[in-house]
Amino acid sequence: MVGGAVAAVKSLRIAMAALSIAMAVPAPAALAQTTSSQTAPSQLAPSVEILHAAHLLDVASGRMISPGEILVSGEKILAVGSSLDRTAGATVLDLGNVTLMPGLIDAHVHLFLHPGAEDLQTVEESVPMRTLIAARAAQDDLLAGYTAERDMGTEGAGSADTAVRDAINSGLILGPRLRISGNAIDILGGHEDAKNFNPDLHVASNASYANTADDVVAVMREQHKQGSDFAKLYETGHDTIHDGIFATPYQYTEAQLKAAVDEAARLGTVVAVHAMGEPGTLYAAQAGVASIDHATQLSDQTLRLMKEKHIPAVPTFAVMEYFADHATSPAAAAREHAMLDYKVKEFKRQIAAGIPFAVGSDVGPFPHGTQAHELTLMVRYGMTPLAALQADLINGAKLLGWEGSIGELKPGYYADVIAVRGNPLEDIAVLEHVAFVMKGGRVVRPLDSVVIPTR
Repeated sequence: MVGGAVAAVKSLRIAMAALSIAMAVPAPAALAQTTSSQTAPSQLAPSVEILHAAHLLDVASGRMISPGEILVSGEKILAVGSSLDRTAGATVLDLGNVTLMPGLIDAHVHLFLHPGAEDLQTVEESVPMRTLIAARAAQDDLLAGYTAERDMGTEGAGSADTAVRDAINSGLILGPRLRISGNAIDILGGHEDAKNFNPDLHVASNASYANTADDVVAVMREQHKQGSDFAKLYETGHDTIHDGIFATPYQYTEAQLKAAVDEAARLGTVVAVHAMGEPGTLYAAQAGVASIDHATQLSDQTLRLMKEKHIPAVPTFAVMEYFADHATSPAAAAREHAMLDYKVKEFKRQIAAGIPFAVGSDVGPFPHGTQAHELTLMVRYGMTPLAALQADLINGAKLLGWEGSIGELKPGYYADVIAVRGNPLEDIAVLEHVAFVMKGGRVVRPLDSVVIPTR
């Protein structure tokens, strides 16, 4: 939609005003700011603040600094240490017995989805309504400690994610730093096509059709024009498992995926793929995609290529567990649990192979703001807590194209900081209960403020 992103931002500005009145759960007092009546953050004099806490985690080394302090000026970190010089005019925010660490990164989210029948959401809910839902989902994720995310497809809402990203960046709404793809790209009859509907109704696909390499390039160019940061392609599906044997058909050949990767390079972006298994995962690795998401089945050849090319797998355990625990029938539950069991076995093999990982939850089909459970599951199924944190923060920053800006607490990085009660190196689950959130030097969740998820 030409000009659609601009129009959507204007519509979102009006709708968010109404939404703020209608919300049953008020945001914390620190969040109740409107850009319409205040000076834009970029026009304010930078504040200087020292965050003080009992501990601070250096994620790169795994070293715990006690006590820990961060000197923040404006939106950036100036210094990190155990006892910093008290800069003239700096205020000290003593957070007490908590651990400071970088804001979390979710490399696979769906802001435009919520729990319930996904195929019906995209049919029954208008794009304006879904955009409002996405705006609230972004807020829920931020308040849960996620200061940066990669939205992996609007599932039929076109480039509406451009409006959400731009509204966050302008200060109109609260949310993480976002990398967005627009609609995902799929073949006719593929994984996200509208199936099992009356064909006479011509129900639209949840993704943009592209059946050839030329089609893929054309769709990518249109999406880039509308504001996308990267392209997401569906490479496999529908998945089946019978007697422990997993299978999933591929959608694009290696040559077609390579055409997408080459076009992304021309545009200065990257390609991420939904790829559950072989041979699609191999084709994706051969083509040189930025990440292989879900990555349930990876052959020895695929593992070798991923390690050589530094292509991370993004496992998405949380959504698979949710589907298994919330299946609509005993047969569906048995299938989902079999799929999860297979994935856990393969994950252990992937860890042993030494491939890189990033952390993505596929949140949306399960409630936004609860996705830190993904880290708990990755540790439960074989990773050390430090390895899981490094996958999330260091590898996640690289994957999102923000290496050197987020993912660590270092001078010059954005002041994206969270606090948790406890030591995540000893109990990764403390990340499921974040106590404090700062994004870009602004406190968006004061210490232990109560946040109730919308869904």
